[in-house]
Amino acid sequence: MKKLKKIPDFKNDKEEAEFWDTHSTADYIDWSKAEETIFPNLKLSSESISIRLPAPLLAHIKALANQKGVPYQSLMKVYLSEKVDEELMATNK
Repeated sequence: MKKLKKIPDFKNDKEEAEFWDTHSTADYIDWSKAEETIFPNLKLSSESISIRLPAPLLAHIKALANQKGVPYQSLMKVYLSEKVDEELMATNK
């Protein structure tokens, strides 16, 4: 087994970020012992955008969202995410 190096102490986050930009974590951490962790309260960052949709399409989306009891913007995010995942899977075959 490879001997791991000691992770240095950092003065601040910037110094640490600069260190990891130029060093491999494999020299400092035994990733074979890593455990999967779930952060249930972690919120993904989001970015606000503006999009123009044909009025009938938006009306249909709002009607579907109303039937499902969810906000229409949330429904649009789900639909977009599903379609993007589908396209990515198709291109990665």
